[in-house]
Amino acid sequence: MIQEKILHQRGFVIWITGLPCSGKTSLGKGLEEKLTQLGYVSCLLDGDEIRKGINRDLGFSEEDRKENIRRVAEISRLLINRGIISINCFVSPTIEMRVMARDIIGKEHFVEIFLSTPVEVCKRRDFKEMYKKAERGEIKNFTGIDAPYEKPKNPDIKINTEILTVPESVNKVMGFVIPRISSAKR
Repeated sequence: MIQEKILHQRGFVIWITGLPCSGKTSLGKGLEEKLTQLGYVSCLLDGDEIRKGINRDLGFSEEDRKENIRRVAEISRLLINRGIISINCFVSPTIEMRVMARDIIGKEHFVEIFLSTPVEVCKRRDFKEMYKKAERGEIKNFTGIDAPYEKPKNPDIKINTEILTVPESVNKVMGFVIPRISSAKR
């Protein structure tokens, strides 16, 4: 593909999944910064930001969550077809949703990173107090409280952000990803 030759990189998707407040966005921003420092072109797609714009018409029902992930996967496919690395930070709570995303994107362009951070740690990090609101019934269908989260069975990378810092997590992911994206890098 001509864009990949121009950019000297392969289009690729780094899909980060985990409970709310597990560290997906922090890891995504760290990866974006590191990739930029190394001369790669990437785009961070974050669940909160996407829901403010293109997916603002969607709620948190099972069907709306599937549509949210489907749209993100389609956007990601457009990016990788232009040789861009897409860093996707989404709860994507079910195995079915993540398989759908991988199928849309293509498994050869997809890496799944599971943040296995315990729910107790996520609750402590929750400065918006979403977990407390969900426990009081003020937020419905909140993943980890009254909506399920299905852990990936075979993620490419598993990280517990209670144990690893953001820089350590970034380095772990970069060690896995760089050989996959740099086939055309000079």
